[in-house]
Amino acid sequence: MNTHTENSTDLPVPPVLPVLRDQVWAAVADGDEYTATGHILTAIDQGLDAESALLDVIAPVQARVGAEWAANRFSVANEHAASAIAERVIAALAHRPARRTAPRLGRITVACVDQEWHALPARLLAEVLTLRGWRVDFLGAQVPTPHLVAHLHSSGADAVALSSSLATRLPVAHAAVTACQAVGVPVLVGGAAFGPDGRYARLLGADAWAPDARAAARLLQDGVPVPDRTRAHVRTDDLPHLSDQEYTHVARDRARLVREVLPRLEKRFPAMAAYTEEQRERTAEDVAHLLDHLAVALYVDDDELFSTFVTWTAGILTARHVPAVSLDPTLDILTAELSDFPRSRRLLTNARRALGAFLAPAGTTTGEPV
Repeated sequence: MNTHTENSTDLPVPPVLPVLRDQVWAAVADGDEYTATGHILTAIDQGLDAESALLDVIAPVQARVGAEWAANRFSVANEHAASAIAERVIAALAHRPARRTAPRLGRITVACVDQEWHALPARLLAEVLTLRGWRVDFLGAQVPTPHLVAHLHSSGADAVALSSSLATRLPVAHAAVTACQAVGVPVLVGGAAFGPDGRYARLLGADAWAPDARAAARLLQDGVPVPDRTRAHVRTDDLPHLSDQEYTHVARDRARLVREVLPRLEKRFPAMAAYTEEQRERTAEDVAHLLDHLAVALYVDDDELFSTFVTWTAGILTARHVPAVSLDPTLDILTAELSDFPRSRRLLTNARRALGAFLAPAGTTTGEPV
């Protein structure tokens, strides 16, 4: 039990959060798990509440890790090491007996949707709910939907909280939402995949959406409505535009489209002639990622999703000294390949406009390189 009050004079004052964040960041950036953990646990001993340690220190530090990777100041290895440190710090905090709370509110399942490996946001939510008095079953990353539903049957969960960070996981998230609701369990979703305003959560029929762990805890405390099991529901009820089969075509033909694009891109972007085999593989991966995001944008019928990914990719390429202008002929080639698909053409055309606006301030024009 925390006995620290504003009038207490016999206990040290917890550190100011920005100072603590800087201390933990310095340790994480140095790969020093023990110093990072020490800073957090010392702050807890000085009166910082565990929820603030999780959401106001660990979460922002991890967000900074992602920003450093995007700016090409952290490697993938650095990013993974930092994530591992965050997990270890959370575990150390969770196993301190003084910070445990007896379950009294009910039972919640917290899981990442299938194919989603970014488990830290879900782990933070699970810890916050535990602190607030829920019994939490944390299933971790990449939970196949049939196994999730089987767990709900056996556990008697009051609700399930599903996390997804990558927009390309939205189709499997939709399947998970529908399957959980079919067994009468309300579904709360969260994570960057569902949009900053939760637009895709609503589109995919989730019972609730939360922008962060504190908001999710409040929603669960108030009670998420139990879905109506009397009405048969299929995914196309939410997304009637899928009847045009464009999503299915692009998703199914992804590998073929990558093979079609690469030789044509080399003719449009002569610098590729000097690429190493590894650079060619990275280029193929970039084209595949574009197609993955085009497919999911078709799934939710949202131009902004695809355009945002294209401009984000341009920023990532620029930070790595790769000419982002190469994206424009790539989009043009895809437009020609998908000329029979009106929604795909619309998405690609709008993405080229967004890319042009993104590149223009730097004095770069889109179009075929000279």
